[in-house]
Amino acid sequence: MKNALKTSKKSSNQRKNVEGNMLKPKLPTKIGAKFSIADAHAMQLNLSKLVVHKDMLPKNIQYVAGVDVAYTCSYSIGAAVVLDYESFSVVESEKASVKTRFPYIPTLLALREIPPTLATIRKLKTQPDVFLVDGQGIAHPYRLGFASHLGLVLDKPTIGVAKSLLCGQVEACTREGWAPITDKGEVVGAAVARGCEKPIYVSVGHEISLKRAIETVKHCAQNYRIPEPIRAAHSLADEEKRRLMRTKLNA
Repeated sequence: MKNALKTSKKSSNQRKNVEGNMLKPKLPTKIGAKFSIADAHAMQLNLSKLVVHKDMLPKNIQYVAGVDVAYTCSYSIGAAVVLDYESFSVVESEKASVKTRFPYIPTLLALREIPPTLATIRKLKTQPDVFLVDGQGIAHPYRLGFASHLGLVLDKPTIGVAKSLLCGQVEACTREGWAPITDKGEVVGAAVARGCEKPIYVSVGHEISLKRAIETVKHCAQNYRIPEPIRAAHSLADEEKRRLMRTKLNA
């Protein structure tokens, strides 16, 4: 699979691993001609060992970003919205459209969504303390969902916030108001709900603990089931999608 999963320029730079002086390997962000699903899953398992489950974000978060991706027939539209953590006012928003190069394959969403997401995040002038990602973190059969893969590529704290369960089972609710998601004897995430609403599924992306991830998501989801940063990113991506489709119709 040497030529199948291409790497980004940024990730090829020599960067120190947060756990010590080990250098991070090149992280795949694009697909080459010799792609295979089995090799991609093996890659995910290997990269999952690099995911940091410790809090590497500030104690007091100032900026939080939401990221989401929408699609037309030919294009992937990435959106990122940075919000003030306390007021949820919009600090900055960016979007980017790229040609869709990878089909939808369950468990390999990152390989489809990282290109438009990176194109968007690179435009940001404001650096958020943490990214809330519309997708799975380690609550993934190969422990490397979109949020974890993106966190490794960015070397930034990320949280996976998914609308559906991809693996494992939801256990009994804890006293803290969330239910652990377990898979093969391992706690990989949490089902978090507001009252009687349908839960969202929160998991570690990168450089954050599950406890802090849950706290952050609950803070950002005070008024709606979906956290404010992801709601904002979804709205921006959907607006750009409609604009592109209108442009195509009027061409």
